Amino acid sequence: MTKATTRLKKIAFQGEPGANSHIAIADAYPDAEPLACATFEDALAAITSGEADLGMIPIENSVAGRVADIHHLLPASGLFIVGEWFLPIRHQLMAPRGAKLADIKTVESHVHALGQCRRIIRKLNIKPIVAADTAGSARDIAERGDKSAAAIASKLAADIYGLDILSADVEDETHNTTRFVVLAREANWAKQGSGPLVTTFVFRVRNLPAALYKALGGFATNGVNMTKLESYMVDGNFFATQFYADVDGHPDDRGLAFALEELKFFSREFRIVGVYPGHPFRATFSEKQD
Repeated sequence: MTKATTRLKKIAFQGEPGANSHIAIADAYPDAEPLACATFEDALAAITSGEADLGMIPIENSVAGRVADIHHLLPASGLFIVGEWFLPIRHQLMAPRGAKLADIKTVESHVHALGQCRRIIRKLNIKPIVAADTAGSARDIAERGDKSAAAIASKLAADIYGLDILSADVEDETHNTTRFVVLAREANWAKQGSGPLVTTFVFRVRNLPAALYKALGGFATNGVNMTKLESYMVDGNFFATQFYADVDGHPDDRGLAFALEELKFFSREFRIVGVYPGHPFRATFSEKQD
């Protein structure tokens, strides 16, 4: 997905102004109006109801792994993926105006952000406090005005809530990147042959011996690259496992069409969630050779 040129009314995201999802919207759709939602359920509901045109939803992070809630909520939402966006995550240690680094006793943020900034937390010997989200932590710190309390959040959050950045880019790993999916009410498949494409689908295999092995065999024999395969339980049932997958290509491509046909034969449920352009960041994916 490249930067959008068409003006969009509203794009929903989970979190408060200044969240990383807010930054992703500003980068991908600079003319859009971000719509902050308290929960992922609220964000998806805003898209479904028409209150928002699209949603910018994080699905996985290179350090923290998958965003578990979305893998449960997305298949049941009836929404479709129409794009993706990769955002490098840069965490800032911030505090009320006039605070000094030596005075900081505690730091608040989302549990993932705290986990991604362990080195500076240990170095400063400050107490981490888990909060609901990064931008919300920045807002709380600004409202309290306690110069011994800091937050870890984005530069945008520091600007919005009037906080001083005491230490910049405090994440442990420079490769820290979050992948977002852009959700819409209607399916809008990218045109076959329009460039590198990603097809996302969910499925449940039949209750047969080696059903998953057989269902996935067609991707190998037809040379289809599967970039993601994850499983999760449905309704808390240990025997009801749903799979979420990303593959390269368009469903009408010869190899992928054959692979999906074989998958469907061994599946009791199957649904394509989206066919969309791969983000240019995918070109940086590489694997070290032995």
